[in-house]
This record gives sequence, structure tokens and C-alpha cells, in this order.
Amino acid sequence: MTTPRQQLAEIFVELAGGNPDAPLDAPVLLSALAVRSRELVGARACGVLVALAGADSGEAYASDAGARDLVLDAHHRGSGPGPYCRLTGQPMPRTDLRSPVARQRWPHYVPRALDLGYTEVAARPLRGREQTVGALVLFGGEDQQLTEEALEFGQSLADIAAIALLRDRELHRSRTLAGQLEHALTSRLTIEQAKGVLAAQRSLSLDDAFAILRGHARARQRKLTVVAREVVEGRLRL
Repeated sequence: MTTPRQQLAEIFVELAGGNPDAPLDAPVLLSALAVRSRELVGARACGVLVALAGADSGEAYASDAGARDLVLDAHHRGSGPGPYCRLTGQPMPRTDLRSPVARQRWPHYVPRALDLGYTEVAARPLRGREQTVGALVLFGGEDQQLTEEALEFGQSLADIAAIALLRDRELHRSRTLAGQLEHALTSRLTIEQAKGVLAAQRSLSLDDAFAILRGHARARQRKLTVVAREVVEGRLRL
């Protein structure tokens, strides 16, 4: 039988990205963040707004379809708790959606939220390593009010998921950079080999051999590495 403490530990592992040897599935992680936050915080619904690629891009995940559409529409309009929280990196305090202040601040957002049965909202940034990549939006209802303690716990869940996302992005960048460096080194080696072959064939200096390789590639609008490879493999004589 799983105890509450064990269940909580399993949720933390899930939000941290699960198996470290397996690729991170960001949509699964963010959907889990929304669902688990609703369960653990006691909110009526939770949504997640994330924008890893840039300010204009954005994806939304939520514990239900209504919350997802509301969070995504707010992002597209650039108005609402989620966009504010993501862009400023600051928490959005619990706000009564029935108040005149909320209606004035978010004229499009509030009517839709009230129609879905949400009477209050708060947002917490998805942040890690001094970067904010999104926001966790928490909705309360008449019988599911948000408490400060619950919102603090929601921030902890958001932090765990954000760190997992940022770690995965850094790993992807590292792999991409390593691949680019490997390709550059391989290309350079091929060119050096071609210079040696051409210099030996025509009794040229390495600089003169390179000038011939480069001139041939430019004249025919071909990549220098492709020309060099053909020379090394004996498929092209210059």
C-alpha cells in the first residue's frame, strides 16, 4: 500500500523528469504538472503556460480543456495572470475575479473565467537558474479556494518542473554543439587530406593546393568539403 509520503515522493520524481536515462517528454511533464498541482494544491483547475523558444511562441497544458483554452487565449492576447507571471518572473497574487479591479484589468479574461466557474486566480513562475520559462496558473472556485500555503506548494512544484525543462534544454544544446564541432573537425581533416593529395600529385605547396581546391569549388558553386572528399577518394583530379 502506497503511503501519502511515498505518493508525494513519486510525484516529485515525475515532475523532475522521471528516469534520467530516458529523453524528457516535455508535454507529458507539463501535463503532469497541471494535473498534480490541481490534486495537491486543491485548486478547481490548473493550467501551465510555457514558452521555451521565445516570447511569441507558447504552449498551454491544463487539468481540463476549459483551463487550457483560457490560459492559451490569455497568452495570445498578452493579458492575464499567466502572461504577467511569465514575462515579469514575479508571482501573481491571489485575485478575486469578481472584483471590479480584476474586470478592469482583464476585460476579456474575467468573463471567460467566471463562465468556467473560476472565482479566483493566482499564478506562479516556472523558474530555475535565474530563468523564467512559463507560469503555473491556479484557479479557485466557490468551494475550492486557494490558500497561501497551497500557493507556496504550487511554487515548489513549478520550480521542480522548470529545472527539469531547463536541464533538458541545456543537454540538447550541448549535444548539438558537440555534433557541430565534430562535423567541423571532420571537414577540416578532409580538406587537409585533399591539400596533401593535390600537392603530391602536382608538386605544389600546400597553400597553392588549397587555392586550387577553393577556386574549383567556387567556380562550380560547390561546397569545399565535397570537392575535397572527391579528391581524397580519387573521384576528382585537379
